[in-house]
Formats: sequence, structure tokens, C-alpha cells
Amino acid sequence: MKTLKTLALGASALAMASAASAEISDGKVKIGLLTDMSGTYSDLAGPGAVAAAEMAIEDAGAMAAGMPVELVTADHQNKADIAANKAREWGEAEQVDAFAELVTTSTAMAVYEIAKQQNKVVLVSGAASSPLTNDACIPSGIHYTYSTTALANGTGKAVVAEGGDSWYFLTADYAFGQALEADVTKVVEAAGGQVLGSIRHPFPASDFSSFVLQAQGSGAKVIGLANAGADTTNAIKAANEFGLVAGGQSIAALLMFITDVHALGLETAQGIQLTTGFYWDMDDETRAWSERFMERTGKMPSMVQAGVYSSVAFYLKAIEATGSDDTDTVMEWMRDRPIDDFFAKGGTIRSDGRMVHDMYLARVKSPGESSGPWDYYEILRTIPGEEAYGTLEDSTCPTK
Repeated sequence: MKTLKTLALGASALAMASAASAEISDGKVKIGLLTDMSGTYSDLAGPGAVAAAEMAIEDAGAMAAGMPVELVTADHQNKADIAANKAREWGEAEQVDAFAELVTTSTAMAVYEIAKQQNKVVLVSGAASSPLTNDACIPSGIHYTYSTTALANGTGKAVVAEGGDSWYFLTADYAFGQALEADVTKVVEAAGGQVLGSIRHPFPASDFSSFVLQAQGSGAKVIGLANAGADTTNAIKAANEFGLVAGGQSIAALLMFITDVHALGLETAQGIQLTTGFYWDMDDETRAWSERFMERTGKMPSMVQAGVYSSVAFYLKAIEATGSDDTDTVMEWMRDRPIDDFFAKGGTIRSDGRMVHDMYLARVKSPGESSGPWDYYEILRTIPGEEAYGTLEDSTCPTK
């Protein structure tokens, strides 16, 4: 795998580093970011996630505890074996201290295993599955941005409350899709609704015709899309072509990003409800950071990309404060302090690795409601962190 970019300081900074604290191993702090650079999830993560991590490092002065900070990146191609092999190589041969981003649950779980063996910090922004803070948790893993539990407690609950009491799932056939379907099923059934069935589609998929026709034939009021990225946009396009909504059924896009809305256009996406951990137009802080991101990338950030910045920035603050890149020392500092930045207000990292912060239920605006490019969401309500993620007592993490 090829390293796409490395951030480092010049000779003068390295001279400063040699005199800095010996608590920083090998004279530098090194972060390895694994993401999908060209596939199904590249728009919501990918190059934008790399840009967000670069911004966090640059905003820290490319230094932490007097030592230079480096970023190495690679395309994991949404494959667990590639992610695991690269993480192992980085940890053993390149002295990477922390792994970041990790869109796609299978890659995150694979890297968790490597990080557990090597005792490395993992900052997960892109992967969603709730097992990351349950049975698959590790002591040095932080599930930062969102989860399938939060999506179920946001979009799932909202759709059921509006009368969507019979569901049929169109599910990506891997760990993420299965976890999302399971978490939403719990919410639907707890509210007295019923699930009429589901169909699994390959990941990734391009032709959703047969899957949409089977969902349409189920007679369910709600077709729940337990997928993400290009899979979600392709499924919605197919549903429109076959008149699913016109025929009286509704679509619940259980994980939808602002990049998906942008790809679909408001004419197609209008009215869809979704749950998000971040929206660029929330307040002055979110707008200021997002406009910087826009200048750099040409797009407004997804919640994954904003989460990458926040998680990397918080990790570097921990190293600066402790004067150490020792995993146990850094993890203890991060668990003991709140996260207060443009991404999260009063966010906390629990002992199961869950970063608990408020989520938001949003509705996609119609073309007439939008004031211009990227003005896509109406925020319907704030979902308090504990309501979104559940309590620590709900977690089945064995090391909590």
C-alpha cells in the first residue's frame, strides 16, 4: 500500500524535538489514517478525511509535547485484510502511535485486533457498528462520531412515531448493515411495530432493481435502507424509478450523509429524515471550521470528516498535556476530560470507548426551502447523548 501523504516539520523543528521530552517514543508522534480513497465511501470519508486530519495537525502547529507530528495515510479499499496488514506494518515497522478514521466496520474491527496486540490508540470516525463498543471493544479503542445505536434511536424512533409501524429492510450484507438492521429492529419492535422481512445486497452494489422490487412487494409501510454512501444513493434512485414512494411506501435512509444529499439533489432527497452527529450550518463555530474545510476540499464536510478533525485534535491535546504518547497515559487523560469544540459540546469518552455527544434529527429541505448550495438540512431536534447511545450499563463491552 502506498503512503499518500506525510506531514512533518523541517530541520529546525527536528532540532527542537531532539531536546524535548523523552516521554515521546522515537522522537515523534505518528498517526496512521486508513480510509476508502476511491470506493463506495470515498465521498463521505476518503480524501476529505485526510484533509480534516491534516487540518487538525496543522492547527496544533504540527507539534505535540515538543515533538513533530506526522500523518501517514493509505487506501484500505474497504477490505479487512488490507487494513489489518497495513496497520500491522505501520505499528511494527513505522512506529505509528495511533490509527484513525477507519470507515467500514470490517476494517475497523480488523484494526482493533492489531491495535489490541500492539497497544495502539484507535480513533474510529467512519465505522458505525455498535459492536465496536460492545462485544468487540478494546481498551484503547474510541468510537467517536456516531453508531448504529444512535441512528436507530434517532431516525428509527422518529419514523415509527410518525406511523411507520411496518418495516422491510434493504441491508448491506456485512457487519455494518447487519448491526444497523438489528438495532433499528429493536426500536421498531419496542414501539409496537413489526418487521416484515429483509433482503441482503452485496457490498458494494450498483444495480438495486431486484432488491427494490422485492421490498416494494413486501407491502411494508417503511423500506429501511441499512446501507450507506453510494449504496444508499443508488437504492434511492432505484426506488424513485420504480415509484416506491408514489405508491404509498416511504424510505427511511438510516445512514445518510450530506454528501449523499448533494449527490442526489434536493429534488430527489427532499423530505428524507436522517440522524447526524454534525451539520456545518449549526452555529458560528461549525460554519467557521466548515468554510475552512470547503476552501481546502471544495465541499462541505460530512460528520465523518468533522469527527476525524475533532478526534485527532483531542488526541494531540492529550499528548501535549501529558507530555507522553504512551497509550495508557493518553487514554486515561482523554477519558477524564470533556470534549468541547465545534464538533461536540461536553462530549465524554466512556470506559467502553463510546464518545457520547448529542446527535441531531434532521429533515432534508425541498429546493424551495434551500437558500443555496449545501443549505440542505432543517434540524428537527437535538437528541441528548445518553438517549442516542444508551448508558454504560447497556454496553456489553467486557473491559468497561
